[in-house]
Formats: sequence, C-alpha cells, structure tokens
Amino acid sequence: MSSIRLFILGSLAQRGEMHGHQLKLLAEQEHVHMWTDISVGGLYGALKRLHAEGLIADVRTEQAGNFPARQVYAITDLGRGALTTLRREGLSEFTLRPDPFDLALTRLDPDRLDSLPEVINARVAMLRELLETTVTSTRRARPYLSLAEVFALEHREQRLLAEIDWHENLREALPDIVADETARTHPPPHQPPPHSKDCSQQ
Repeated sequence: MSSIRLFILGSLAQRGEMHGHQLKLLAEQEHVHMWTDISVGGLYGALKRLHAEGLIADVRTEQAGNFPARQVYAITDLGRGALTTLRREGLSEFTLRPDPFDLALTRLDPDRLDSLPEVINARVAMLRELLETTVTSTRRARPYLSLAEVFALEHREQRLLAEIDWHENLREALPDIVADETARTHPPPHQPPPHSKDCSQQ
C-alpha cells in the first residue's frame, strides 16, 4: 500500500483541484513526515506517476506573479477507483517493519561491549525527545484536527511509548547481555577430564 498515493488521491478527492505546491504545503501543515512514511519531497514525482497512469488529470495551469506556472490536477474516475482500493488496504493491512536495531543487537562488537550502555542510554533519550516533540505537535494541532486525525497521531504516541518501555527493559538486562556475549566470544579454556587412576596401581 502506497501512502503517498493515498495522500495525493485522498487530498484531491476531499479538497478538489490542487497543484503540487498546494499538496506540498498541505503535507507540511499536517506534518505527514512525522507520522507516515511519506516524503514531502517525493510528492512531485508521485504526481507525475499518477498522471501517467491516468489516476489524475491536468485541468489547467496557474501562474501567480513571477512564480513559475503550476499545473493544477484533479482526480479522475480511474483515480477514485484506485483510491477506494488504497483506503481499504490501508485500513485492513498491518505493517510491522523490521528494525535494523534488532539485527545490530544480535551482531554486537565483542571489543566494544563496554560502550553498549552508553549507546542504549542515548537511544532511550532520543526516543523520549521524539515522544515529547510528537506530544507537543499534537497538542498544538489538536484544535484543527478531525477526531480521526487525533487518533492517528495518538497511535504514533502509543507506539513510541511501547518502544521506550521495551528499551527500558533492555537497559535493565544489559549486564546479563554483556555477560552472555562475553561468554560466547571468550569461552573458558577447555578443561581436560581428570585422569582416571591406573588400574594396575590399585
């Protein structure tokens, strides 16, 4: 499911004809980069692809003052059909992308295990700062949000809280993790079994 296609088609269906710069301003206003996988800079490329596929149509060109002329787009009937599919997929699919952190955690540098607590502490601090930024942005935007948009932003907050909770548990387990990694990397020297007594000496 393509988030950027859903954003463009949904915006044109709800708000009417728009040009690329208007869509970019809308994406920035809604801070979509903070709670979706949409890159605001990718909007223009996505518009070209949607136009080539016949999902949107150019309806006119607008020019204000000395600014470059801007192509205004509208959603087509084919685009509305695609939008219906995207909405259904977006509401029914669940995406749980692998976090590269998990792989890195299972491939630790045995010579730098002593720096692991510092790395995890910095990661927890980063997550807490991101949560604080998200909560502040949601609080400021709340008067202008629909109820559905409020729940969408709160979903991000709950995910961040769960991440912080998991990292706190990881931080408590760091001494055991370091000990386990050390034992695996530097196992104790092999101890030969004790010699059995010579039966002839009994």
